[in-house]
Amino acid sequence: MRTPTFETARLLLQPVRLEDAAQVQQLFPQWEVVKYLNVVVPWPFPEDGVEVFYRERALPAAERGEEWHWTIRLKEDPDQIIGAISLHLSREINRGFWIAPPWRGRGLMTEAVAEVTRFWFEELGQPVLRTKKAVANAASRAISVREGMRCVALIEDEYVCGKLPTEVWEMDAAEWRKRRCRD
Repeated sequence: MRTPTFETARLLLQPVRLEDAAQVQQLFPQWEVVKYLNVVVPWPFPEDGVEVFYRERALPAAERGEEWHWTIRLKEDPDQIIGAISLHLSREINRGFWIAPPWRGRGLMTEAVAEVTRFWFEELGQPVLRTKKAVANAASRAISVREGMRCVALIEDEYVCGKLPTEVWEMDAAEWRKRRCRD
């Protein structure tokens, strides 16, 4: 399934395009954005890092139907990218996201997460959604709590900022449907 475009109350989630790389390159390589991302993210971040990632990894995986990558944009300013979110079929951890600091604390990522989680369960028909986060990443953890996920494991993992205690979060389709009916 190709990556669809989504519209929420305040956001546009648009499939990543190679043309987005230059704008994302201006936002992404900030310590506040990358410090709690997986150690596979190089630091310092290369000047062409986003373009290389899109061209060599994200876009080919999307073409194969293994991953879905979106840029996050405000509906009121659809040309400005403020973050990104992705889903991954072929990994143990299925969802990842980031948002640039100026747009944090407004519930925007919670809104984006709700839409891609709906896509994961309703349109892709997946049975379980898993994510992980550094325990120190309180804002990301709060999104999982609000979403109704449960912490199923505490491990150590490597991040750009170093090795940290990490929580693995999970929600199955039945839990998601039950919670959605209550909301």
